Amino acid sequence: MNLLPLLPVLLPLLCAPLCLLMRGATTVWALTCACTLACFASSLLLAQSLWHDGAALPYALGNWPAPWGIVYHIDALAVLLLLIVTGIAAVTLPYARRSVAQEIQPRDIPLFYALLLICLTGLLGIVSTGDAFNLYVFLELSSLSSYALIGLGQQRRALTAAFQYLVMGTIGATFILIGIGLLYSQTGTLNIADLAGRIAAIPETAYGHRTLITAFAFLTVGISLKLALFPLHLWLPNAYSYAPSVVTVFLAATATKVAVYMLLRVCFSVLGNRFVFEQLTLGKILLLPSLAGIVIASLVAIFQYDIKRMLAYSSVAQIGYMTLGISLNSEAALTASIIHLFNHALMKGALFMVMGAVMYRAGSVYLNDFRGLGQRMPWTMAAFVLGGLSLIGVPGTAGFVSKWLLVQAALQHRWWPVVLVILLGSLLAVIYIWRVVETAYFNPLHEIEHGNAEAPPSLLVPLWLLVGANLYFGFDAAWPLQLAQQAAAVLRGGL
Repeated sequence: MNLLPLLPVLLPLLCAPLCLLMRGATTVWALTCACTLACFASSLLLAQSLWHDGAALPYALGNWPAPWGIVYHIDALAVLLLLIVTGIAAVTLPYARRSVAQEIQPRDIPLFYALLLICLTGLLGIVSTGDAFNLYVFLELSSLSSYALIGLGQQRRALTAAFQYLVMGTIGATFILIGIGLLYSQTGTLNIADLAGRIAAIPETAYGHRTLITAFAFLTVGISLKLALFPLHLWLPNAYSYAPSVVTVFLAATATKVAVYMLLRVCFSVLGNRFVFEQLTLGKILLLPSLAGIVIASLVAIFQYDIKRMLAYSSVAQIGYMTLGISLNSEAALTASIIHLFNHALMKGALFMVMGAVMYRAGSVYLNDFRGLGQRMPWTMAAFVLGGLSLIGVPGTAGFVSKWLLVQAALQHRWWPVVLVILLGSLLAVIYIWRVVETAYFNPLHEIEHGNAEAPPSLLVPLWLLVGANLYFGFDAAWPLQLAQQAAAVLRGGL
């Protein structure tokens, strides 16, 4: 049990090189499935331990105490993100077998699963570590593997998308590294808890205070590039559109959520709520891009004919909801942002799984190829309808819970224009989701390249698990909401 905080990071790191030593696609897939299930089980044990004890779970590597050694720190926010990342991975891998076999060259399949495990290692490491420099190391680990995974897409444009993501991601990572270096130059430590204490002791009139402001600027811009905050989102639509279906599912449901987690950690746990929001007015800085992202990205999504690209722009809009909650700077708004991290992973994971199933049968995800799919692939398109309702925020779905909490938080501030933008974003989502539903159910039948049958059970079962989770947490969101409330309280009070 003492090693439990380390296990989710250690297991995929050890299994990744084993994938390269194996040659059978089925064997590599089985190993990766077992690894992700073990990671999810360890995350559940961490959540159960935190639930009962209520205290954060630390782990000092090599028994070196902080701040001299590297410490893993698992609190309510970290546990929620661990559950999101490992849960999505555990559901995605059973789904991956048929999809990967169709979209990836057989010789590249072991490499594909190894890269996926390395990406998983990086994402889980970002969530678990209590060291600022290790945060950067794990970020680079996940990013480099993501570039390669996107480049394995079938179309040549996948290479262009991967290169564009590489350029933007490298700029973001460089900014983050400069920001961490500036913090270290003023404090002499990289431990997040120790950083917070030493930064709080620096007086406003000191020269180092200006260095902190510069560090904040670099960190905020770098992380905003990673989380695709509007207008720094240009890498995301191409990356999601041309990546293999499994990669799109995994990255859309996890990567941007972990980047939002980084923003929360830096702003609240490291620099502190008072410094960031009262002195540097981060709320005003984030408010306009968040509102613009909700409206503009939703409008752009309406005019897309590639449905994966449409959902990618939808993700930019949903990121706007998350950062909007941060900008409001209240415990209620922060709770809404954190619970939306959880809900958006469920809804967008399900919707991109639908795209993978349609790609498997139809060989395309363009709008015209959805004609008649409501009859030919009834289970797949029913899942799209329910996932779309959650994305819109219809009562009885997970998406409604977080949007309602965000509306309540905006009403507490009496920010009526913000409430109107939230509602407008949902109305625009109705339009682009309805375009697909209308084409699938009310347009003439269209011949499908790979046959007229429904998607196989290996694709449908993971898909409907996520759809079922969207419905379940729409009616009973007690435990994720409690974790989100606990995480918001901890963030507002410091690490």
